[in-house]
Amino acid sequence: MSSKSNMHFEISERKLLLRVFDVLALLFGLYIVSSIFDFDYFKITHERWFWSVVLIGYYLLFSTVLEMYDLRKSSRFDSTFQSLVLTVSITVLCYLLTPFFTPELPENRLQILYFFLAISVAIYIWRCAYIFFISSPRFYKNILIIGNKEEVSIIATAIKDHTKYAKVVGYINSSSTTADNNIDLSDLEEITSLDLPKVAKEKAVSEVIIASNEREELNKPLFEGLISLLETGLPIKEYIQVYEELTFRVPVQYVGKDFYKYFPFSRSNQNKLYLFFHRLFDILFAILGLTASLLFLPLVLIGNLIGNRGPLFYTQERVGKNGIPFKIYKLRSMVVNAEKNGAVWATKNDNRITKFGSFLRKSRLDEVPQFINVLKGEMSMIGPRPERPAFVKQLSESLTFYEIRHIVKPGVTGWAQVKTDYGASMEDSLRKLQYDLYYIKHRSFFLDLNIIVKTLSTVLFYRGR
Repeated sequence: MSSKSNMHFEISERKLLLRVFDVLALLFGLYIVSSIFDFDYFKITHERWFWSVVLIGYYLLFSTVLEMYDLRKSSRFDSTFQSLVLTVSITVLCYLLTPFFTPELPENRLQILYFFLAISVAIYIWRCAYIFFISSPRFYKNILIIGNKEEVSIIATAIKDHTKYAKVVGYINSSSTTADNNIDLSDLEEITSLDLPKVAKEKAVSEVIIASNEREELNKPLFEGLISLLETGLPIKEYIQVYEELTFRVPVQYVGKDFYKYFPFSRSNQNKLYLFFHRLFDILFAILGLTASLLFLPLVLIGNLIGNRGPLFYTQERVGKNGIPFKIYKLRSMVVNAEKNGAVWATKNDNRITKFGSFLRKSRLDEVPQFINVLKGEMSMIGPRPERPAFVKQLSESLTFYEIRHIVKPGVTGWAQVKTDYGASMEDSLRKLQYDLYYIKHRSFFLDLNIIVKTLSTVLFYRGR
């Protein structure tokens, strides 16, 4: 196809590569050290294969929670080292202290140190190799965009902002109108040739993106060129699809009136088996959460007495599934009568938030009473954040498709909550809506699991509102 190298790795392939070689490096490091020093504790044998599975399971769990597979962090030596030390430390600690499933502690305590170092050094060497080789520009994806300037600008910006492993090598303006002449694409090379096979060869193109909603913009030479590229196996994608894959949100502001084209809702929304287990896990997690919260109750009571000085709990009307209002339960984090003049958006560094209330928000402890709403069936553990009726009315008038988020139960946590910071502007609400619609569109067991893991990371790294 090309005289230049156009080998590249997709984002999902990079994450899979990291996981697979992390495990191989872990096992290789233990094998080398156990062979050199003849330590029995972590020698892998036929009788001990289950212990290895437990160790790998612990590592993959904690490395995911601690963001070892965040590609931005994985491309830097400093963040990789910090995450690795923390991940291996927790993994080794849990492995050593897990009864029945792992071996007894070795008599020679030096083996524990070698156990830690063997895993850490082996994985770090592999991660350094990944940063030096796989994260280098030689494995970037070269993208050619075809479309009008407005859509080209949208997808080019998304590529620039959301991935460092792809670059736009040029664009072909397929529109003959002058409506978008004011759009600045000076940082991109405009290609005038319509001989797509030749352009793809010269630019070592890995993927073509069609950035146009109007079929008539693609003239006969472009159509014929695209067919030729298809015959070679070169991927050709539509820009809304690529935008969604890059940002993990639905770009509702760009889809026009073609609603059903862009919202083939997840089958899980009607799958009775999925909904049954979803509700079952809601109940189990809510009971577990309420039980665990009893451990923090003395701290919360003392903190509220000193830092909040008023009622601990409060209720507020929110909009639930199918637009039905309900009373949400929360721990009070603002001063008493914070909204005596009417509903007001909470803002960053809001002076109505008490010092103890700020702690409750950042630790997410203020959300704990919502487990009661989950048990009552008014909320789910995972779903769009429930908003107040006044805000829902305002946002529904300003944002297209806003009320679609009410086709599922609101959640204690959700895709928007873990993917974006707390915000109170119309732009922030649009971004959260994009994430909410992405969840509704792709709702599944694995996406739910992903949200739970990211929620744990949010709480662990104290990233609350």
